[in-house]
Amino acid sequence: MPTYARIHQLSLSLIYHIYSRSNDRIPIFKSKEDFIYFMGLLKKYSLRFGLKIYHWVIMSNHYHLLLELDEPKRISRIMAGLSKAYSCYHHKTYFTAGFLWQGRFKLQPVQKDNYLIACGRYIERNPVRAGIVNKVYGYPYSSASYYCSGENDGITVEDPAFLTFGTNLTSRRNAYIEFLRRFDSEEEKSFNNFEQPVGNKGFLRRLIKENGRFTSRRRGRPRKELLHNSLLAI
Repeated sequence: MPTYARIHQLSLSLIYHIYSRSNDRIPIFKSKEDFIYFMGLLKKYSLRFGLKIYHWVIMSNHYHLLLELDEPKRISRIMAGLSKAYSCYHHKTYFTAGFLWQGRFKLQPVQKDNYLIACGRYIERNPVRAGIVNKVYGYPYSSASYYCSGENDGITVEDPAFLTFGTNLTSRRNAYIEFLRRFDSEEEKSFNNFEQPVGNKGFLRRLIKENGRFTSRRRGRPRKELLHNSLLAI
């Protein structure tokens, strides 16, 4: 059965959590130059297609994007172009051939209010979960540096919820660093399950109404609703 992200009609009011992994999970971002080249592609495609990339991370064999765009139905063509462009670079650089990516990218609709910043945390914590760094902002190939230190990477569009983290830029950055340190296992399970969109009950009901069907849940305990508690914790 196709995932809900595949069968739903893309909507202007949704945020999309996108994930793509290399074939057989082999490292395809091996050098600093590889990461920089892919970051350049993200900048190029953002400008060309009007992408608003709020959060992102590039790992050795996969990447995550959390984005919004003016014409959502173009996302398949955009992502195919991005994958092809990096494949051409990789094959030319490393004298490889064949499929670089493991099938099509995965896409998960995310409710913008409350859940956008939570998904951003899940994405930016990838290097910590992988044991690459101890501190999220110590990883150079993600949007974390933008929010934690103000590094202008030319890719990141500021998450609207970032303004709620403090009354000035310094307080917001400090509060965001603390936000990244907090671990929420239920949150990470939700954003790791691309078979289901993420949002509150009203949001999920709206998607059902607009699109007619959901993929079935696996058996077991129902997943708790995610709650964004950054304001309470600050």
